[in-house]
Amino acid sequence: MASCSAFGIQAGYCAAMDAPITARVCGALAESLERDSETGRRVLDWAGEPVADALALRLVGGLHGLHRAGVDPKLSAVFAGVETDPARIVAILKATLVAQDAALLPWLDGPPQTNEAARSAGMMTGILHLAERYGPRFEVLEIGSSAGLNLLIDRYRFDLGGVNVGPSASPVTIHPEWRGTPPPGAPVKIESTSGVDIHPVNVADLAAAARLEAYVWVDAVERQARLAAAIAMVRKGGVDLVEGDAADWVEARLADPQPGGVTRVLMHSVVWQYLPATSRERIRVAMDAAGARATVERPLGWVMMEPNRDLHRHEVRVRGWPGERPMELVALTHAHGAWVEGLSAPYETRDYVMRRGAYEKD
Repeated sequence: MASCSAFGIQAGYCAAMDAPITARVCGALAESLERDSETGRRVLDWAGEPVADALALRLVGGLHGLHRAGVDPKLSAVFAGVETDPARIVAILKATLVAQDAALLPWLDGPPQTNEAARSAGMMTGILHLAERYGPRFEVLEIGSSAGLNLLIDRYRFDLGGVNVGPSASPVTIHPEWRGTPPPGAPVKIESTSGVDIHPVNVADLAAAARLEAYVWVDAVERQARLAAAIAMVRKGGVDLVEGDAADWVEARLADPQPGGVTRVLMHSVVWQYLPATSRERIRVAMDAAGARATVERPLGWVMMEPNRDLHRHEVRVRGWPGERPMELVALTHAHGAWVEGLSAPYETRDYVMRRGAYEKD
């Protein structure tokens, strides 16, 4: 069935991304799904497109959550990498799907929602390019903020190819492997951050935080540690994050008075593709209009870290106003921020990225 093949496809992705335990679980699930549980029946009869719906990752997130809760020792042996025999893993998963049916079923209700703090390395790279043009002071607006972890961009410490930004005493240092040209070594002072999400995650809620952590693959030990530290930072200091529509929020925020000497910058990561085409167009129109009003005293910037589906890569692109320079590709980056590759001028520009949205072909 198509739903079962989706687990094999996801296993291949996991193996390619150096996640062997999660790959084993995905591969075994393709053989474990049966109709003796409501979870199994719902997966086997999936009405949507299983790969596009991230069906495998929904169920793997639920199983990882059970492992983290310590409710099933045999399942935990699989997630700990202790149990590696394929036949035994299939038998364990079959038993778990029945025994934990009620706990697993809700994980199928929606796609995985993640929030990777290391993606802020790409966005800070873009901000450095704007700082070189307009000066150090910034007001950051973020759409698709999820749990708000990238709204901590003013509180993280960054080491980007030897360019250091942010408080040296920060409990989280973002230090990706740097490739290529270092970013501009301009000073940055982020004076405020605020964000919006259609379904924000409140990490003060223990269950919501546990769900966020369960979506990070068990193999990704460094990501798990960084996520836990970032969640602690949000709980301690808070973030300005509201629930709402991205286009509505951007239009309203761009209409707010802007302090003199401060660059207002819109940023987002792995969000654009999920917005409706009408919302993408409204945001583009609002940014163009605000850009036309921008002055040297009140500049405007746009920084994104988004996937390019055509070229199978994640790109950091930057636009600034005033100025005639179009959206420029200044860096490439790993999907989870493990590395960043800085590019050199002259930068690539492609207007279709913003006008068509989500890097989709007509």
